Amino acid sequence: MNHPEVRHLFAPATSTDGGEIFETLVEQPMFRLERIVSNKSENPAGFWFDQVVNEWVLLARGEAVLRFENGDPIPLKAGDHLLIPARQKHRVESTSADALWLALHFKG
Repeated sequence: MNHPEVRHLFAPATSTDGGEIFETLVEQPMFRLERIVSNKSENPAGFWFDQVVNEWVLLARGEAVLRFENGDPIPLKAGDHLLIPARQKHRVESTSADALWLALHFKG
């Protein structure tokens, strides 16, 4: 009998290029759960995410700063989470070298 593979949320990232790493943990028709390793990442000036689905994010480790369009910076620390509604433009201003997120993208 085959058993599910056990993986560790805080396992080292598989890429060494220093960029942000997106890893899909679970995907179904109505949702996708990702692990994101940020490695001191930030979005380019003028770039905004504008997603067609809702996104719940949890900063599991490290620190980060998010910004919504026409809004003030939102500092986050490990354990902080928030819901980003679909079509809400947002960007990552900065992250610490050890920042690790869980992101749940879902319809509804």
